[in-house]
Amino acid sequence: MDEQILVVPPTLDGERLDKAIVSLNGDLTRSSVQKLIELRQVYVNGVPAVKSSKVSAGEEIVFSLPDPVELEAVAQDIPIEIVYEDACLLVVNKPKGMVVHPAAGNPDGTLVNALLHHCRGRLSSVNGVIRPGIVHRIDKDTSGLLIVAKTDEAHLFLSRQIQAHSFKREYRGVVTGHLKQTSGTVDLPLGRCGADRKKQAVNGLNARFAVTHYEVLQSLRGYDHCKFTLETGRTHQIRVHMSALGHPLAGDTVYGGKADAMLSGQCLHAAVIGFVHPHTREYMEFSSPLPPYYEAFLEKNK
Repeated sequence: MDEQILVVPPTLDGERLDKAIVSLNGDLTRSSVQKLIELRQVYVNGVPAVKSSKVSAGEEIVFSLPDPVELEAVAQDIPIEIVYEDACLLVVNKPKGMVVHPAAGNPDGTLVNALLHHCRGRLSSVNGVIRPGIVHRIDKDTSGLLIVAKTDEAHLFLSRQIQAHSFKREYRGVVTGHLKQTSGTVDLPLGRCGADRKKQAVNGLNARFAVTHYEVLQSLRGYDHCKFTLETGRTHQIRVHMSALGHPLAGDTVYGGKADAMLSGQCLHAAVIGFVHPHTREYMEFSSPLPPYYEAFLEKNK
């Protein structure tokens, strides 16, 4: 059990207890906090709290979080497109709509489930039993390339390249409206959004620097087709950066884009990855053509 001790600051004086706890601990949701309160696991100044409690500045809130139970991903015979494979790693072309690894709401049917079947369980263990082999991720509704490690040595070698910003990642995406400049750089730190823990925000909680380079490839009716090159790989980086410029990705309703009947989520494709191979030490680069849904969207908006 992980005991949490929080002291209410003056800025939260008079706030509801559940909202105050979430404000002080961004890793928790209001629903999870409310459940703890119902179970009489939350104490304010040593007294069990009730759901309607409000807090005062200086009060001490104490509660314990149960130890997390990590589920283990299981192998499933799901077809996946393998672009390259050897004894150290695989390069996979993930389709739009496929989740990378099991999580709440997506316990199976993910890329990891498919990889466990394809590789007979021979994947790196660096990221634990729920994310075996996963060196980096792309969002569910982003299509394209990602690399998977079979051994721990390969995983660590590839991860060091990502940390050193020498791992090449190039995306194609369609943004709403027309950018003022045909090329540029977005250098804005990203962190978890305080109001919605599933989202990221510029200067959010525990923000870290994030850099995205963009170039307009084609001007469409109401959209720009762009190339994005990442220096960093923060969660939702391209999506948040383009939204911050006032040009969210087409279909990205989470970050201000409009829904489109041709799209399910953002129009974004991981088109190129490049890295030094963990064993041969040779540079390798792979590219993925735009998928049919993407090509159709471009054609419709010419």
